[in-house]
Amino acid sequence: MKRKSLAFRLVIGAALWITAAVLAGGILLSAVFRNYAERAFDTQLSALLDALVAGSTVQPDDTIKISRGPNDPRFEQPYSGWYWEIMDDQGLLVRSRSLWDQVLSPDLRLLGAGRFQELVGKDTRLRVVSRDVTLPGSDLTYHYVVTGDRAEIEREIRSFNVTLAWSLGALAAGLIIAVLIQVRYGLSPLRRIRAALADVSSGRSNRLAGEYPTEVDPLVEEINILLDNNAAVVERARTHVGNLAHSLKTPLSVLANAADDPRESGSLAEAVRKQVATMRRQVDHYLVRARTAATGAVLGARAEVLPVVEDLARTLARIHAERGIAIDVEGKGGLFFRGERQDLEEMLGNLIDNACKWAATKVRVAIVSGTGRIVVTVDDDGPGLTPEQREAAFGRGHRLDEAVPGSGLGLSIVKDVAALYGGKVSLHSSPLGGVRAVLEIPAAEAAAA
Repeated sequence: MKRKSLAFRLVIGAALWITAAVLAGGILLSAVFRNYAERAFDTQLSALLDALVAGSTVQPDDTIKISRGPNDPRFEQPYSGWYWEIMDDQGLLVRSRSLWDQVLSPDLRLLGAGRFQELVGKDTRLRVVSRDVTLPGSDLTYHYVVTGDRAEIEREIRSFNVTLAWSLGALAAGLIIAVLIQVRYGLSPLRRIRAALADVSSGRSNRLAGEYPTEVDPLVEEINILLDNNAAVVERARTHVGNLAHSLKTPLSVLANAADDPRESGSLAEAVRKQVATMRRQVDHYLVRARTAATGAVLGARAEVLPVVEDLARTLARIHAERGIAIDVEGKGGLFFRGERQDLEEMLGNLIDNACKWAATKVRVAIVSGTGRIVVTVDDDGPGLTPEQREAAFGRGHRLDEAVPGSGLGLSIVKDVAALYGGKVSLHSSPLGGVRAVLEIPAAEAAAA
């Protein structure tokens, strides 16, 4: 795994958390076991002390006789660390054979009844419990002391810690291996996506195929959409280039023939002018289509319709001010076109400009919303068109009246651009007496605004 990979980050993060959790758990378990071992040891010392007291008998001279001592052979082994002794106020009365010729510290008399403490010697560390007892047959108070070698506790704790370390280490290693397997299995769809993208890049496939988990499937769908859009854009670009080349061949042939024919020398300038104008219209037309094809499938592009209509209305009203054309805009804000603002301006600008050219005094633009669509209607009070003329108006380069300025490409461009976005444009009779142009375009979700 590379250090920048997602799998490396997941495994390292999990390994750090597992290690921290195992260390914390080990420390806690070790402390709990130590406390348990010490309490068990103290309980054993208390039981031995009780047995020593139960086996003690007071003699007539106030001395103590042990009829039955603690039943533990370690009290018989010299310097075993397991000792007992009984004292009165005058000093030592009796002790275990394990003490041999030694005595415990006199300071143990100061230890309260039932209390535990540590007695540290040169080579030993003893755990001590003591009790002040008054026996039947005597008014004296006797001080009983029992000790045990703390090394036994430490051996048990050390053995437990070794076992605990091996167990938790094996657990941590197993968890890390499990996380590694889980990460590799969980990220396997991403490796499949990478392999599928390599197939697309090498030309072996044109989209990501196969089934993917629910969490990854939206990503695969978006990539496939982008691949399909890219293929469509490339195909449109090829088509536009071919169409443009085909459209320019005829004017160029006319110019070449006119230049070669001596009879046409007098009208060559006029032929050049007409054919250049034709070629300019064709170039403008296909440039608009090529740009729209390249941007029409851009994800996330959006433009609010009402501000675009209002800006165009102000601009065109100034352009046609000498004719006194009034442009009314009806509609509400918050409606967004799912596409580029420049393409929206291209479509609406052509429709409103055409309406202004043919209108007598008034143009009305209305914006309404439908189910996933936005409908823009442009009405004028001009002379209107017959059904045949409305159908022919969408022909490329077709002009209904040569006296009206224009290239004859406006409606054709609007139709092509709307189609690239999945929309459409149509012409109808207007209630104002002229023509009504209806543009339907896809709407973006208002919530995304």
